[in-house]
Amino acid sequence: MTPGPWRGMRVAVTGASGFCGSAVARAAAAAGAQVICLGRRPGPLGEHRPWDATRTVPDLTGADLIVHLAAAVGDPPPGRAAAARFHQVNVDGTARLLEAAGDRPLIWVSSASVYAPSPAPIREDHPRGGLTAYGRTKAAGESLALAAGAVVLRPRAVYGPGDPHLLPRLRRAVRGGRVLMPGPDIQLSLTAVENLADACLAARAWPPGAYNIADAIPYSRDATIAAVCGVPVRHVPIPVTRAAAALSTALSRLTRQEPTLSRYALEQLTAPVVLDISRARAQGWHPTRSFPDYLATHPAASAATRTA
Repeated sequence: MTPGPWRGMRVAVTGASGFCGSAVARAAAAAGAQVICLGRRPGPLGEHRPWDATRTVPDLTGADLIVHLAAAVGDPPPGRAAAARFHQVNVDGTARLLEAAGDRPLIWVSSASVYAPSPAPIREDHPRGGLTAYGRTKAAGESLALAAGAVVLRPRAVYGPGDPHLLPRLRRAVRGGRVLMPGPDIQLSLTAVENLADACLAARAWPPGAYNIADAIPYSRDATIAAVCGVPVRHVPIPVTRAAAALSTALSRLTRQEPTLSRYALEQLTAPVVLDISRARAQGWHPTRSFPDYLATHPAASAATRTA
């Protein structure tokens, strides 16, 4: 993207200190925009304006475009307390953001976790089916944003430099020199953080509505895990892992910690989720990064490099 069209534009990025938000903030600055970073902590560059999404209306003074990435994320333990925390950020925080945004253009970053699993490629009109407080509150928040005329982006399983969630969780699954996976291998969509950042900027010119965002092709679950972890993948029966997930969830209620293996995590690993990205492609956006690119350009991420 050339810097010209962004010169003098002020882009507000919420959640700019996070993994995805920092990538979007850097991409906007590289395109020539002035960046306003909103959140509890400063972003990687630009002006910092403190914002607690659970309590206050953000200061969007002077912003020409808002990209909203601030969110409560993860796989929380079951119960009303966790659900309330996620609702405060993902739903109530969205309402506060919309109050401040007015009629200015808004890019609202959602998640493919709003979808029910499907064996067929998932389009934007696919039924909702969030299994956790995260998926349900992201769906509720994006409904507010869509009603206000926002562009909503739905990436799945974002990875890249500084990823604090997806790849570290996979590596923690290594036990006894192998990774146990429920059921047979499946195809899954993943999203390079660079592809998401490019989409956030490109979406400035898109009609309001929802758009799936992912890498150009889906990946083999087992091949991806083997590349990241450097150990073979072994399959176990799905009923066995369902029992383990039930036990882990029960323990999480006692410890009030994120379950090691939850119903949601099991669903993510056993249900093929492939996003149809043709709607975003029709707007001229094309994903340029892939998982092999990531491994090649970030040697520390490669299992072969780490175990050499």
